[in-house]
Amino acid sequence: MIKQILPEIFRIEVPLPGNPLKATNSYLIKGRDRNLMIDTGMNRSECKAALEYAFCKLEVEPKRTDLFITHLHADHLGLASFIATDTSKIYFNEPDATSIYRGGFWDFASEAIRKNGFPETILQQAIDNHPAKRYLVVEKLPFTILGEGDKITVGNYRFTCVETPGHTHGHLCLYEEDEKILISGDHILDDITPNISYLDGTENPLADYLASLEKIKGYDVDLVLPGHRRLIEDCRRRIEELKQHHRARINEVLAALADGPQNAYKVASKMKWDIVSDDWDTFPLMQKWFATGEALAHLRYLEVKGVVKRKTDAGDQIVFTLS
Repeated sequence: MIKQILPEIFRIEVPLPGNPLKATNSYLIKGRDRNLMIDTGMNRSECKAALEYAFCKLEVEPKRTDLFITHLHADHLGLASFIATDTSKIYFNEPDATSIYRGGFWDFASEAIRKNGFPETILQQAIDNHPAKRYLVVEKLPFTILGEGDKITVGNYRFTCVETPGHTHGHLCLYEEDEKILISGDHILDDITPNISYLDGTENPLADYLASLEKIKGYDVDLVLPGHRRLIEDCRRRIEELKQHHRARINEVLAALADGPQNAYKVASKMKWDIVSDDWDTFPLMQKWFATGEALAHLRYLEVKGVVKRKTDAGDQIVFTLS
């Protein structure tokens, strides 16, 4: 589905079949000389077909189109190599680019989640089915690196880059001061909440995320164009809801630990999730992965604050207790 949001700004809903996210919002901004596409969807045929149709419908030439990718996840970066031509710039951030090119993520993440209770019997299956493993671009891309305060002008719009770490270490938003528009990627979403996970070695992703929410709260925003689901007209209201969501998550973690030492996988099984499932045993496999990573991010946040502490047991498993 293609919908015009503002003059020369179009939202393209790129389908994500079988994924709870349903679709990625890709935004196409038409300019006089160059166009800008923000985020792409996954590297899969259904996403390619949606973007091909949009380019044709909007009469957009790929050779006159640059890309801005908010962060490294497959549903945003996956099709960058398909869209980009030899005349295209691919704007990206330094921390996420470093993560991609450093390599070794799957070894690190699988060891981290195993030590935090994720069962060995389903671990490899979860990795093999992870969207980043199946649908992320594989070759190196010629990124043009941007950071805090950098500008992108397209048509009548002048966007400023805003660093918002949390969902990923290098997540970037775009802010248009005159029109009071925030293109938020996965930093601020409505209907659903961004996954904040502690599986990539980031020191304290939840603290980063909450600080980034406070940062955006200081901007004058009339309309948020998010990476998924519906547009947001009251940015500060949604920020407060997201902060409240994480306060509730923290209380769920503390309630779980009141029963005694727990690993992150066990804590996740006691938290509330917006997933239709009879119990934790029948919880979808990939959602168990994401839930464990999110539980671990909250445990890490509480550990840094001194509210909980960790130890490694005789089986090389990490467990947390109340301090």
